[in-house]
Amino acid sequence: MPAVQRSEFLLALNQVAHERGVDISVVLDTVKNAILAAFKKDHPLIDIKDYTTTLDKNTGEARIHHKGKDVTPAGFGRIAAQTARQVILQKIREKEKEAIIADYRLRIGTVTNGMVLRFAGPNIIVDIGKAEAIMPYSEQIQNEKYRLNQRLAVYISEIREEQKGQEIIVSRASKELLIGLFKREVPEVAKGSVTIKGIAREAGTRSKIAVYSNIQGIDPVGSCVGQKGVRVQAVIQEFGGLEKIDIIQWSENPKDYIAQALSPAKNVKVEVEDNKVSHVLVSEEQLSLAIGKEGQNVRLASKLTGYRIEIEKEEDKKVDSEIEKVEAKEAKAVSETKPSAQTGQPVPKKQGKKKEEKK
Repeated sequence: MPAVQRSEFLLALNQVAHERGVDISVVLDTVKNAILAAFKKDHPLIDIKDYTTTLDKNTGEARIHHKGKDVTPAGFGRIAAQTARQVILQKIREKEKEAIIADYRLRIGTVTNGMVLRFAGPNIIVDIGKAEAIMPYSEQIQNEKYRLNQRLAVYISEIREEQKGQEIIVSRASKELLIGLFKREVPEVAKGSVTIKGIAREAGTRSKIAVYSNIQGIDPVGSCVGQKGVRVQAVIQEFGGLEKIDIIQWSENPKDYIAQALSPAKNVKVEVEDNKVSHVLVSEEQLSLAIGKEGQNVRLASKLTGYRIEIEKEEDKKVDSEIEKVEAKEAKAVSETKPSAQTGQPVPKKQGKKKEEKK
């Protein structure tokens, strides 16, 4: 083996041992096992248990022995050197991947920029800088079209153990991505002076976000919307303008919170019950806004507030109320003219006792 290869071997050997924090003998044993496996591959009929190998840690020279006899084939030194190099490089790559995974493990729960590298069946492989991540089909926005080299923001959701090892999982569909994007675009959210109290999201179509601030002089909704809507529009553009985002004022009063959550519907009348049910009266012109297309607005408002929201048109309620009044009046009239069981004549309405005349 040439001197250059020998020095490279020793250098690589020391590097792996140092980075992995193990003794050089452990790495040498791994390399020797790989060399025996390479020998077995060229001699498939032998029982590899009867063979051993020696490996010089300084020169990288490998020898094969059978029952104490050197049976190293001619030219095997080149194969052994290649095998040793491959094993050591593989160990270095494994160490590097472990370090990268450890780094991204600390970044779980954050938003990062990525680029679409390739498609692997229903999954998308995303370049996120030092590593490649997987965006499963369930974490994709279903009405969003992806293309090679497309740049997009993703949420690092978890590191999952797969057959090929640990994989970084990213998402475009999670509501946490919205939180990260608002932290990026709104300094008040990043600093904590504006708090995101709740999010209801149907990725790719519409989201509702409830915000709050207990700091005097800070308008939480205005802070997130930005001057002329510049901040919220920056978030919307991350989704290609596909997703509408409603930003509402959070309130600990459930009536006020539900009324806000039904935005853009206005002037709604809210009643709540102890069993997390809310009855809402809206005018006819506000009814379609309150319900939304295919019921989406009220559905998201329900998810956001935690209440089952039942919407009723105010005019219908008024009509029902008038009918109830008429029915009650008629019932009262009937009861007052009900025939006596003894005489068969209507019972007159009872009169109060007359005051005694003064003597």
